Parts: sequence; C-alpha cells; structure tokens
Amino acid sequence: MEMAIGPDFWIGLVKIIWINIILSGDNAVVIALAARSLPPDQQKKAVLFGSGAAVVLRVVLTVVAAKLLALPYLQIVGGLLLLWIGVQLLGDEDDGEGGHGKEHGNLMSAVRTILVADLVMSLDNVIAVAAAAQGDTTLLILGLAISIPLVIFGSTMMIKLMEKFPIIVVLGAALIGWVGGETMVNDTVLHGVVEAYPWVHYAAAVAGAVLVVSVGRWLQRRASQARA
Repeated sequence: MEMAIGPDFWIGLVKIIWINIILSGDNAVVIALAARSLPPDQQKKAVLFGSGAAVVLRVVLTVVAAKLLALPYLQIVGGLLLLWIGVQLLGDEDDGEGGHGKEHGNLMSAVRTILVADLVMSLDNVIAVAAAAQGDTTLLILGLAISIPLVIFGSTMMIKLMEKFPIIVVLGAALIGWVGGETMVNDTVLHGVVEAYPWVHYAAAVAGAVLVVSVGRWLQRRASQARA
C-alpha cells in the first residue's frame, strides 16, 4: 500500500489511463460496429461484455506481448483476421429491416467478434501500457480497469452516431482495414522491407482500408440483389 500513496504510482496510473484513452478509439469502433445491429437490450450486453473482456485480454497480453510480437507471421495472420472482420461487419450492415429474427440471436457472435478484433489490435498497444506500468502488476490492472468505462462510453456514443450518420459505419470499417494493413507490415519478417521503404507502412494501411470498404460494399450489393 505504500506504493499507492507515492507519486510514482499516481504518475504511472495517469499515464496508463491516458494511453488507454488514446488507444481505445479503434476498439470502441469495433465494439460499436459489432453491436449496432443487435436489439437495444443486447447492444448494452455486447458493449459491457465486450469491453470488460477486452480489458482482461489486455492485462493478459501485456505479460506476453513482447514474446508474441517476436513470433514471425503472427501479425500477418492477425492483420488478415482484422481485414476479414472489417469486411464481415460492413457486409452485414444492411441485413436490415427484415432480418430482426436473425439479429436477435447474434449476441455471442458480436462478443466473439469484439474479442478477436481486440486481441489482434491490442498486441502493439499493450507495449505502451506495459512500459508505463514499469512492472507494477497492481498499477497495470487498476489502470486498465479504470479504462473500462471509457471504452463503454465511447462504444455507446459510436452506436448512436452510426444510427444517425450511416457513413460512420463505412469509416469504421475502413479504420479496421487500416489497422489490419498496419498490423501485417509490422510483422517481424517484414521489418527489413519497411525500414528500406517506409512508404510501405502507409501503402499497406491504405490498401487494407480500401480492400475492406470495396469488398464489404460488394457483399452489401450482392445481398440486396439476392433479397430483391
């Protein structure tokens, strides 16, 4: 308890909370995208379960992230997963008006999507959190726990904005594609290429965003034609 009243503890806690505010934006977007098609009562459950489990995942990942990031091809696989998730979330957008029966059974599916996406996107983020915690597990868990309401608030606000401004759904899917492209080129096997050609990092991010939006939109059109 002595550490809890020391300045280093409080400085570290503020750092972790601030890092999570900055880094949780994309997680809030994923949670909102995955939960937006659910009924209101299930939306709340998906946001709550998804946000809580995502923070627990970050605590676990922080312990092993450095070793995981050193594994070749792991981030390439993770990036491909994010691209697939982005396409599915955008492609399912207008499953719409006649599909409420199907949507009502998708709570666990939404939570699984949130967890998988957060698992991939958090690999890099937790390095910054771990550095701020400086090996203090109590500080790490406390800081991440405090971030839960931040993610929940951000996700809830994003769902409401997506209902009013559908273009945000497309922008959210593009963000997931962007992060997916970045994740792939951050893999250890591609470090030499990125160091030699720094523009590859941004090219991959843009390509990921364009791919997700293009394929997602194509799936939407195909679904609309099938229902017509």
